[in-house]
Amino acid sequence: MTANSPRRLFAVKPRAATAAAVVVAGALLLGACGDQTKDDDKPAASAGSSKDAGSSLKDKLPAEIRDKGVIKVGSDIAYPPVEYKDKSGKVVGIDVDLADALGKELGVKFEFQNATFDTLLTGLRSKRYDLAMSAMTDTADRQNGVDGDTGKKVGEGVDFVDYFTAGVSIYTPKDKTQGIKTWSDLCGKKVVLQRGTVSHDLAKAESKKCAGGKKIAIEAYDNDQQAQTRLRAGGGDAGSSDFPVAAWAVKTSGGGKDFELVGEQVEAAPYGIAIAKSNTQLRDAIKAAMDAIIANGAYDKVVSKWGVEDGKVTKATVNAGK
Repeated sequence: MTANSPRRLFAVKPRAATAAAVVVAGALLLGACGDQTKDDDKPAASAGSSKDAGSSLKDKLPAEIRDKGVIKVGSDIAYPPVEYKDKSGKVVGIDVDLADALGKELGVKFEFQNATFDTLLTGLRSKRYDLAMSAMTDTADRQNGVDGDTGKKVGEGVDFVDYFTAGVSIYTPKDKTQGIKTWSDLCGKKVVLQRGTVSHDLAKAESKKCAGGKKIAIEAYDNDQQAQTRLRAGGGDAGSSDFPVAAWAVKTSGGGKDFELVGEQVEAAPYGIAIAKSNTQLRDAIKAAMDAIIANGAYDKVVSKWGVEDGKVTKATVNAGK
């Protein structure tokens, strides 16, 4: 997987059959119908957390963050069900709930700031954010600040605290699959997707392999919702995104009448919270807090709420991506 291959969150077991994927998609939607209207100013309750534990973990934070009581989070808030705005305009989703639980342990508030996905690492390097949490794939190229297309150094790399596993799926207009099941089936067809994602990287790599000059026509957008709109309007043959996001779109768009999943998900990989390499103190504090919410059950409550248990981890890791 290449450096520019984020997104996104989730995964179910790698290469799970489509039928199973649809079942999980239904669970995902039903889980999402839970409470999404918690007060922004009140972090989600962490099962088993304690005041003493929170105080101890807060001491691990850099003094500047500890004094402000806020961690600034760069995120592309247009990627349901990972992070998105509900009908009232409130930011909700899996990452948001996990951040609330982390904030409970660390004694600070996680403040989400919206940006396009492909600018998040730049914003992190310029210290606009303290970290980026946006269902981002942990890759060796990102860790080293290398552009996946050119192989050139583009800036200081980042460290990742990995907290989930995800794969990538293809979906098509409902009842118009055109025999598409694998990435090679997209040769000679048009795919719509989000710029700078795993899906984008896979499409570019596959297009180079297409025989007879039948390349993949790729239309990349700032966010996944724009790509879905284009596909709904007949502007493409297929779309691609991380499995949970694709499954969500299939289940919810047009009441389930717009899209269908095809083939199996691929490229299962860890997703991480990106933190500047120079900020090892924040990285270690986030890892400790993630391990704490895994141990005390708050993590399980979040993944169960959203119906994504198959992608959960049993401990946080640092830079496990390849």
